[in-house]
Amino acid sequence: MSKRRINKVAVIGSGIMGSGIACHFANIGVEVLLLDIVPRELNDKEKAKGITMDSQAFRNRLVDDALQTSIKSKPAPLYHQDFAKRITTGNLEDDIAKVKDVDWIIEVVVERLDIKKQVFENLEKHRTPGTLITSNTSGIPIKFMSEGRSEDFQKHFCGTHFFNPPRYLKLFEIIPGPKTDSEVLTFLNSYGEKFLGKTTVIAKDTPAFIGNRIGIYGIQAMFHLVKDMGLTVEEVDKLTGPVIGRPKSATFRTVDVVGLDTLVHVANGIYDNVPNDEEHEMFKLPAFIQTMMDNKWLGSKSGQGFYKKVKNDDGSSEILGLDLDSLEYRSAKKAQFATLELTKSVDNVADRFPILIKGKDKAGEFYRRNFGAMFAYVSHRIPEITDELYKIDDAMKAGFGWQHGPFQIWDAVGVEKGLELIKEAGKEVAPWIQEMIDSGSKSFYTVKEGNTYFYDIPKKAQVKVPGQDAFIILDNIRKNTEVFSNSGVSVQDLGDGILNVEFRSKMNSIGGDVLAGINKAIDLAEKSYDGLVIGNQGQNFSVGANIGMIFMMAAEQEYDELNAAIKYFQDTVMRLRYSSIPTVMAPHGMTLGGGCELTLHADRVVAAAESYIGLVEFGVGVIPGGGGSKEMALRASDSFKQDDVELNRLRQHFLTVAMAKVSTSAHEAYDLDILKHGKDIVVVNASRQLATAKAVARQMADVGYTKPPMRTDIKVLGKQALGMFYVGTDSMEASKYISEHDQKIADKLAYVMAGGDLSEPTLVSEQYLLDLEREAFLSLTGERKTLERLQHMIQKGKPLRN
Repeated sequence: MSKRRINKVAVIGSGIMGSGIACHFANIGVEVLLLDIVPRELNDKEKAKGITMDSQAFRNRLVDDALQTSIKSKPAPLYHQDFAKRITTGNLEDDIAKVKDVDWIIEVVVERLDIKKQVFENLEKHRTPGTLITSNTSGIPIKFMSEGRSEDFQKHFCGTHFFNPPRYLKLFEIIPGPKTDSEVLTFLNSYGEKFLGKTTVIAKDTPAFIGNRIGIYGIQAMFHLVKDMGLTVEEVDKLTGPVIGRPKSATFRTVDVVGLDTLVHVANGIYDNVPNDEEHEMFKLPAFIQTMMDNKWLGSKSGQGFYKKVKNDDGSSEILGLDLDSLEYRSAKKAQFATLELTKSVDNVADRFPILIKGKDKAGEFYRRNFGAMFAYVSHRIPEITDELYKIDDAMKAGFGWQHGPFQIWDAVGVEKGLELIKEAGKEVAPWIQEMIDSGSKSFYTVKEGNTYFYDIPKKAQVKVPGQDAFIILDNIRKNTEVFSNSGVSVQDLGDGILNVEFRSKMNSIGGDVLAGINKAIDLAEKSYDGLVIGNQGQNFSVGANIGMIFMMAAEQEYDELNAAIKYFQDTVMRLRYSSIPTVMAPHGMTLGGGCELTLHADRVVAAAESYIGLVEFGVGVIPGGGGSKEMALRASDSFKQDDVELNRLRQHFLTVAMAKVSTSAHEAYDLDILKHGKDIVVVNASRQLATAKAVARQMADVGYTKPPMRTDIKVLGKQALGMFYVGTDSMEASKYISEHDQKIADKLAYVMAGGDLSEPTLVSEQYLLDLEREAFLSLTGERKTLERLQHMIQKGKPLRN
């Protein structure tokens, strides 16, 4: 049998989900045919233009408008605006025959079984046998949809449930139909993970599948618990946000964003279709939710939900919270709990759970009741919705943004303690839990030789979680592979001659300990290894240098110490570039300031697609001082060779720094000349990033790596460029677009990137530019306005981003 490949997909239905799915396939380089129905009649704008019902503009209006709305939405569904060119639009009357040329058809029409069956009947007339065909339904039973279709259709048909927005939420549920071929499931499972960057979970054909069944239960249980305990919306969002490893939007803000009507639709569907669920009544809507639905307080889409933004008489904005008793909006109430204070010094979220459930206040009671109910519920969903417990955890992490799934939280508090919480909550646990304990397993998960194992219920034994071989999981290997550590880094032996430097500082900020760790790792690699990766698996790669340290030195006027610290940073990034072993950077998430400067100096970059990279130092009143300003001058110089518009090229690189531009994806970082085409690569699945970076370092060593010669050929334009920059900043300041202090920062950057006030274009060395950069940085730290900005950021609780 020939190997299945996906070069072109057809997406049927261009609503929010359909267009989002189309955009994500375009993100990964797949050609997309996006189809929708023909409008019923001309609108007024079309009539005014004289457009007829036969014209393509009219017939494709719905699909074209929907796609453009999606492309313009925030957060952006595309990694890069140019990727929209990979999507062709059409309609289901004129263009349905084109589906014969695609490799996969994805149906994303309205959630009505009769309409879906009609669409499938029409598609089968044109579908090429062997073509994958799937439905993005969020709840309609898969078995009903393929009834009456051909044997080949049913063999290649299943559910493929993306979560919204498809680019950002990683859960991809695959739901087999009664006759789905196992080869199809195996292929989609692999394709979702490897190409779409998803956490793929094969689910059973049960109401709401896995993610929504557990997630909606959690929210519904919260609704009932909130009323019972008399908690405010602000208190619940405080308790269910980052403190337990969940998104900042927590519970009620998330419902406002998603839309209360969407949640209610899924909850009602579960209530109607799971009459035997032991928590069936929990899916019934509380009275206050029904009132909100009646009032159309649906959240962001209707302008008000659990929160409401209003304008005060003085013109200021205020976010009001909904009082769940009176159902009237009132000023936000600050939420504070003594129990949460006890976790402030605990960085590892998993270590907070045992502390939280011991709380003596309302927060402690909330966590005990909430976790107890959730533990009991997930225990009873096996084997109903899945046979493997890890799939429930994977679904909640990838679909709802939890750092830890229910069984992982249960492990964190202890299995026996979890049983106590279940009993206290008045719930009962599924029998297999006691069988697990009796079998000798004291936890749901274990780690052996760097791999995660889970308790397999039928086998009554710990079994390796499948699909790990393509990943490097630092939490699993750190203990046994660490060759060096200090307060800022852990250096691990990844095997095959490659070391990895993992940042372990707060928010992965870069201070002296991190720089010392990088230098130590280079020493070790040059002596006994073949290559070096710098990568971690925190929420963000690095939010920059520790500006708290910079502020203290500047405020105390310790300029010699500050000069030494900045030079140490510069020397470190230059060692990355000019060491005798290949260096590979693996940025992901926020990669700002100093994190970006490190990235700019590695031999190669393996970036996660969701990387937000930029030099943002202007925001705190300085220029990039760790080689970033120098590097932008160097990269501008290299671009001079492409054409003779040198001043324009230099200006583009100057504005990247002066406007503190940050890419909204790794692909945009190519536009900013932070990543280089043909050298740096982007991986869609961040779980594969470290393994890929290791492979790149290994490959560079295998082909014979030789350190590059120091650069002395950087063309700087001197006074010619300075004049252009100074005229521009003078004009901006005079027009009040920038402050006097902003002009001073911009002029300092201009001086560095122009190479000083040289009388004519000159070739200079990297060290020459580094010295100019460091001098400019130091002079700005002595400015009162800069110190005020630094202090302001520290007081706002943002001491680590530069």
